[in-house]
Amino acid sequence: MSARNKAIVAALAVAALGVAFWVLALGPKRQEASDLGVRIGELKTSLAGHRQEVAAALAAREDFPTDYQQLVVLGKAVPGDDDTASLLIQLNRIAGRAGVEFRDLELSTAAGGGAPAPAPVAPAPSSGSVPASTPISPTEAAASTLPLGATIGPAGLAVMPYTLTFNGSFFEIADFIKGLDSLVEATNENVAVDGRLVTVDAFSLSSDPNETFPALQATFSVTTYLTPPDQGVTAGATPIAPAPATSTPVATTTGGGP
Repeated sequence: MSARNKAIVAALAVAALGVAFWVLALGPKRQEASDLGVRIGELKTSLAGHRQEVAAALAAREDFPTDYQQLVVLGKAVPGDDDTASLLIQLNRIAGRAGVEFRDLELSTAAGGGAPAPAPVAPAPSSGSVPASTPISPTEAAASTLPLGATIGPAGLAVMPYTLTFNGSFFEIADFIKGLDSLVEATNENVAVDGRLVTVDAFSLSSDPNETFPALQATFSVTTYLTPPDQGVTAGATPIAPAPATSTPVATTTGGGP
């Protein structure tokens, strides 16, 4: 074999070795490097997301005292129990400002939300079988922890229906209604709370039997609201921190006795 042919064969051998090295050694490494690059990109994206979560958590921790305070203030409008004493104080204050004579506050069962949904009826047991206990619906279970006279309303909030009776002139009664409406005022996302959230369901006006015209006797059917019994006003949160994610909120209302 001539020297030229030997040189060509040697060159081809070197080229074959280079190709083999590329395919067998460098190729997998390059693929591994490419896969690692993709993985690094995914980790960077995940890290950026976690950093945003940390920033949001830090901001939430900084805003928590203010949010908790607002939650407690809103609890004045929708407390965790009937709190009839504070409701009487608020009604007397509004009546004094309006100039009407507050006569009566009576718990009613005719106004307000609907009654709890009935529990599902269990099928009759066949002969020889052990009868199963009747299941209790979630609505009925929640209603069992409410104060006497309260029912579960259509929106899931507990309601307390009352009948108010007071005397005064037409314009004094109008001022009383205005004062009642001003206890809770909402402007866009801002809510100003100065007392209980009260809705007027019905009213009637008649002449005052003990006074001459234009004295009137007004009867109002109103509804107040309570927070869900399994949550309470703050849903288990404290002034220090929110409720733990694994904890079960405890109802703040256990019902009243006769």
